[in-house]
Amino acid sequence: MNFGMIFKTLGIVLLVEAACMLPSAAVSLIYNQADFSAFLMTILVLLVSGLALYSIRTKNSNIYSRDGFAIVSIGWILVSFFGALPFYISGSIPAFIDAFFETVSGFTTTGSTILREIESLPRGILFWRSFTHWMGGMGVLVLTLAVLPKAKANTLHIMKAESPGPNPEKLVPRIGQSAKILYSVYIVLTAIQIVMLIIAGMPVYDSFIHTFGTAGTGGFSNMNKSVGAYGNVYAEVIITVFMFLFGVNFTLYYQSLKGNFKSIWKDEEFRFYAGTVLLSIALITWDLFGKVFGSVWEGLRHASFQVSSIITTTGYSTIDFNLWPVFSKTILVILMFIGASAGSTGGGIKCIRFVVLFKTIKREIMKVIHPRSVYTVKIGGKNLDEGAMSAVLTYFFTYIAIFVGALLIVALDGMDMVTTFTSVATTIGNVGPGFEMVGPMGSFADFSVLSKLVFSLCMLFGRLEIFPMLILFTPSFWKKVNI
Repeated sequence: MNFGMIFKTLGIVLLVEAACMLPSAAVSLIYNQADFSAFLMTILVLLVSGLALYSIRTKNSNIYSRDGFAIVSIGWILVSFFGALPFYISGSIPAFIDAFFETVSGFTTTGSTILREIESLPRGILFWRSFTHWMGGMGVLVLTLAVLPKAKANTLHIMKAESPGPNPEKLVPRIGQSAKILYSVYIVLTAIQIVMLIIAGMPVYDSFIHTFGTAGTGGFSNMNKSVGAYGNVYAEVIITVFMFLFGVNFTLYYQSLKGNFKSIWKDEEFRFYAGTVLLSIALITWDLFGKVFGSVWEGLRHASFQVSSIITTTGYSTIDFNLWPVFSKTILVILMFIGASAGSTGGGIKCIRFVVLFKTIKREIMKVIHPRSVYTVKIGGKNLDEGAMSAVLTYFFTYIAIFVGALLIVALDGMDMVTTFTSVATTIGNVGPGFEMVGPMGSFADFSVLSKLVFSLCMLFGRLEIFPMLILFTPSFWKKVNI
């Protein structure tokens, strides 16, 4: 492993985080609130730490596969640690473990919170809380690659380790250019949503906050009742549509910009994603009509918002869906596990893995019926090799194994079964709210310190696709080998 380049790159990441904290500090100045000093102190700490790491000399500037995984996993822990300092120093969140939980939830775009009351917090703190969603949506390291003047091709290992979903590919030969393209699409969609929310009547500050949460599919709001506090149908529709859009694989947007519009509907993952959304909305609307709402329109309005929010793992709410019928809540729990598309800002297991799983099951059934025939699994018209299918099945097993392990630890707190189950499901899936005590009107405040640490790890495991975090606990990963 090239430890010199690992430390140097981590130094750059901390410097980028310092720069990203400046808008929040500016908001504190604009509103003349006391949290400015907390941002100033944190920025200074980041600058000193980042410059110290960046100044480390290295003879070899190459970044290898294991280096990429180490940079991503350690980098996310570091940015979460330093990102928690404004919450802690300002006194907004007095306990550091709670501040760390909130920051991990922000960067991993989970949206789970330990805060019982939000609206009284300083404006700068709330801005930073939501801006962590925007930073983490496309990836902190991808952001770093986008702003680096000379990102080398071998930094693809960093992008592979951080990007959500299996096998990310470069859009253009230069990895830095690929990162810039992705962030250009991200910024344009973000800007459009901010403008549309302002036109819809949402205050400017609130429009930024909710757009950051939508773009990063995170879900932090500056209102205790989330989006439902506004009672603004137009804003709800805008956020519903953009949550869906940010759950789409960003490479499809790039293909569309090149004029290849057919690639969107030809994409099997997109069809599965869109079909799941439409079917879920139809079923929940049917279930809510007459039981919760007196009109189909009201049922459709809230069903479409919550389905889009949960499958994209955003976590916003317009209503306390904790009070919905069991059938509707069961669908939402299933959506927590499915998640959005690979290459999007959403979390969850990802739609493409379910497409591969279902096709693999079909192949095994056909092999039983016709044992002498040869069946292949195809994605996008291309044969999927056995290694790729094995990787998907391994991911499923590892995901469930970590889920079960975390569930057993959290169960020690003695909460009810629904709270315990959905609290783990929503954190490892980067969703945000669960049910009962951790529902849209609840929080994670009453859990023990051990459980909050487990939740923080679950959020990191979920956002980084498990293995970049898992290898940190593998002793052989740190041993020196010939490259």
